[in-house]
Amino acid sequence: MPSKNLLRLGLPKGSLQEATLQKFAKAGFNIQVSSRSYVPYVDDAELEIRMIRAQEISRYVEHGYLDCGLTGHDWIVENGSKVHEVGEFLFSKATRQAARWVLAVPEDSPIKSVKDLEGKRIATEVVNLTKKYLKKNGVRAVVEFSWGATEVKAHELVDAIVDITETGSSLKANKLRIVDTLLTSTPRLIVNHDAWKDSWKRRKVETLALLLKGALEAETKVGLKMNIASSRLAELLAKLPALRNPTISSLSQEGWVAVETIIDEHVVRDIIPQLKDAGAEGIIEYPLNKVVY
Repeated sequence: MPSKNLLRLGLPKGSLQEATLQKFAKAGFNIQVSSRSYVPYVDDAELEIRMIRAQEISRYVEHGYLDCGLTGHDWIVENGSKVHEVGEFLFSKATRQAARWVLAVPEDSPIKSVKDLEGKRIATEVVNLTKKYLKKNGVRAVVEFSWGATEVKAHELVDAIVDITETGSSLKANKLRIVDTLLTSTPRLIVNHDAWKDSWKRRKVETLALLLKGALEAETKVGLKMNIASSRLAELLAKLPALRNPTISSLSQEGWVAVETIIDEHVVRDIIPQLKDAGAEGIIEYPLNKVVY
């Protein structure tokens, strides 16, 4: 039996693996995966990690084989797993957009809505989710499990598919048209209910969530430092709402202050010229590893 002070964590193997390991690295956990083992090295003696397909993680957490895991909301719903959800973490294999499970058909298909699926055949990985969707809409159709290459099947083997997409570009490339969205999904950190009752494991999971969230928050933000004459500080703050709550400290040069703040990265290119016009000097932009509120 593992010692009490050991947390078994399941991380997704496959399409989300690289993105997940990058996020954990920014959170401060160095994880090294070997092709020969599904038990990776991690530089934390209190963690034991298993790399498992995202589709299976919620079941293993529910039944206690894992204390906690990171998996998509979609697979928690598909498996009907009873787990405690600690947090939502918005990242994916390609973008920061949530993934969507969509009903799609060929561009020239007569199917315009879910009602047109009556008596049709649908291929998907999320059989349970699709059946619930059809039942909710009062439609009877055949739902078959797809082992892969689902997009290709829509043109020859089935009438429609339910597939996952982030941007919709792959569906368009395969000449498919989205009819409806069944579910929007993001990665979730989930915990076994008994593990959540264990005070040590709960504290460890909460720490993981805090650091992981801080790493994700930092990805869209940067730090800015600059110097400005005290006489022009009010003008600077009035012009730039993003700098409402900066850190301000005196410089050795009398009448000057240093200003430091954190802002969204996408506005930096617009703000830096305004900073310069407002009298700021020595402007430095720097990346962040974590932002913890």
